[in-house]
Amino acid sequence: MKKKGGRKILGFMVKEEKEENRGSVEFQVFSFTNKIRRLASHLELHKKDFSSERGLRILLGKRRRLLAYLAKKNRVRYKKLIS
Repeated sequence: MKKKGGRKILGFMVKEEKEENRGSVEFQVFSFTNKIRRLASHLELHKKDFSSERGLRILLGKRRRLLAYLAKKNRVRYKKLIS
């Protein structure tokens, strides 16, 4: 048994973590989209925050590359994600 974060792990994932699957492309695109929305609203208030603008562009590129990868590898999952 390993201790991780104050609880014991037996070598298998907790059911909630397994259902969420944070490594999946869909989850990553979803989290990038949330970060992009937060940064966009921040930039509406702070127009001269160029560091955040650069971070936004980086996130947009990462999301675009993930979507291109998903479109190439699995068209059905891609269509489901963008709908």
